[in-house]
Amino acid sequence: MESVEKSFEGTAKIGKVMKNIATISLKPEDFSSPIALQMAFSRIYEAMMRILEEGGPKSTYVAEVRFVDDLGNQVVFAVDLGEELPPFSKDKVKARVRVELYEEEE
Repeated sequence: MESVEKSFEGTAKIGKVMKNIATISLKPEDFSSPIALQMAFSRIYEAMMRILEEGGPKSTYVAEVRFVDDLGNQVVFAVDLGEELPPFSKDKVKARVRVELYEEEE
Protein backbone atom coordinates (compact mmCIF):
# COMPACT_ATOMS: atom_id res chain seq x y z
CA MET A 1 0.00 0.00 0.00
CA GLU A 2 1.43 3.37 -1.05
CA SER A 3 1.43 6.23 1.43
CA VAL A 4 2.81 9.72 1.90
CA GLU A 5 4.08 10.93 5.28
CA LYS A 6 4.77 14.46 6.47
CA SER A 7 5.93 15.75 9.86
CA PHE A 8 5.34 19.19 11.34
CA GLU A 9 7.13 20.78 14.30
CA GLY A 10 5.17 22.96 16.69
CA THR A 11 4.48 23.70 20.33
CA ALA A 12 2.02 22.46 22.91
CA LYS A 13 0.67 24.17 25.99
CA ILE A 14 -0.45 21.75 28.70
CA GLY A 15 -3.25 22.61 31.09
CA LYS A 16 -6.09 21.22 33.10
CA VAL A 17 -9.68 21.57 31.87
CA MET A 18 -13.08 20.42 33.00
CA LYS A 19 -13.74 17.79 30.35
CA ASN A 20 -17.51 17.91 30.16
CA ILE A 21 -17.49 21.73 30.34
CA ALA A 22 -15.13 21.87 27.36
CA THR A 23 -18.01 20.75 25.12
CA ILE A 24 -19.84 24.01 25.90
CA SER A 25 -18.86 26.68 23.43
CA LEU A 26 -19.95 29.85 21.73
CA LYS A 27 -19.97 30.01 17.94
CA PRO A 28 -19.58 33.13 15.79
CA GLU A 29 -23.25 32.96 14.80
CA ASP A 30 -24.20 33.21 18.50
CA PHE A 31 -23.15 36.87 18.32
CA SER A 32 -25.20 37.69 15.21
CA SER A 33 -28.08 39.23 17.19
CA PRO A 34 -29.24 39.78 20.77
CA ILE A 35 -31.75 36.92 20.40
CA ALA A 36 -29.06 34.54 19.11
CA LEU A 37 -26.90 35.42 22.12
CA GLN A 38 -29.79 34.81 24.53
CA MET A 39 -30.41 31.43 22.92
CA ALA A 40 -26.70 30.58 23.29
CA PHE A 41 -26.78 31.51 26.99
CA SER A 42 -29.85 29.30 27.44
CA ARG A 43 -28.07 26.41 25.70
CA ILE A 44 -25.03 26.90 27.98
CA TYR A 45 -27.20 27.10 31.10
CA GLU A 46 -29.01 23.86 30.20
CA ALA A 47 -25.68 22.11 29.55
CA MET A 48 -24.32 23.29 32.92
CA MET A 49 -27.42 21.99 34.72
CA ARG A 50 -27.02 18.62 32.95
CA ILE A 51 -23.37 18.45 34.04
CA LEU A 52 -24.29 19.18 37.66
CA GLU A 53 -27.01 16.50 37.58
CA GLU A 54 -24.42 13.99 36.33
CA GLY A 55 -22.20 14.54 39.38
CA GLY A 56 -20.30 17.68 38.45
CA PRO A 57 -17.43 18.47 36.14
CA LYS A 58 -14.59 15.98 35.60
CA SER A 59 -11.09 17.30 35.05
CA THR A 60 -8.49 16.11 32.58
CA TYR A 61 -5.18 17.38 31.24
CA VAL A 62 -5.03 18.53 27.63
CA ALA A 63 -2.34 19.80 25.30
CA GLU A 64 -3.21 22.66 22.98
CA VAL A 65 -1.01 21.83 19.99
CA ARG A 66 -0.08 24.57 17.49
CA PHE A 67 1.85 24.34 14.24
CA VAL A 68 1.97 26.02 10.83
CA ASP A 69 0.95 23.91 7.83
CA ASP A 70 2.59 23.91 4.40
CA LEU A 71 0.34 26.75 3.20
CA GLY A 72 1.22 28.99 6.15
CA ASN A 73 -2.02 28.41 8.06
CA GLN A 74 -1.93 28.22 11.85
CA VAL A 75 -3.39 24.86 12.95
CA VAL A 76 -4.59 24.38 16.53
CA PHE A 77 -6.09 21.24 18.07
CA ALA A 78 -6.35 19.57 21.46
CA VAL A 79 -4.98 16.24 22.69
CA ASP A 80 -6.51 14.66 25.79
CA LEU A 81 -3.65 13.51 28.06
CA GLY A 82 -5.82 11.86 30.73
CA GLU A 83 -6.56 12.52 34.37
CA GLU A 84 -2.97 12.18 35.63
CA LEU A 85 -0.46 15.03 35.50
CA PRO A 86 1.75 14.53 32.41
CA PRO A 87 5.46 13.78 33.09
CA PHE A 88 6.77 17.19 31.91
CA SER A 89 8.58 19.80 34.00
CA LYS A 90 7.10 22.72 32.03
CA ASP A 91 3.64 23.55 30.74
CA LYS A 92 5.01 24.49 27.30
CA VAL A 93 6.67 21.69 25.33
CA LYS A 94 7.63 20.91 21.75
CA ALA A 95 5.21 18.95 19.56
CA ARG A 96 5.72 16.84 16.48
CA VAL A 97 2.69 16.10 14.33
CA ARG A 98 2.92 13.28 11.81
CA VAL A 99 0.42 12.92 8.99
CA GLU A 100 0.14 9.81 6.85
CA LEU A 101 -1.97 9.84 3.71
CA TYR A 102 -3.05 6.51 2.23
CA GLU A 103 -5.85 4.85 0.31
CA GLU A 104 -8.06 2.33 2.02
CA GLU A 105 -8.09 -1.08 0.50
CA GLU A 106 -11.59 -2.27 -0.38
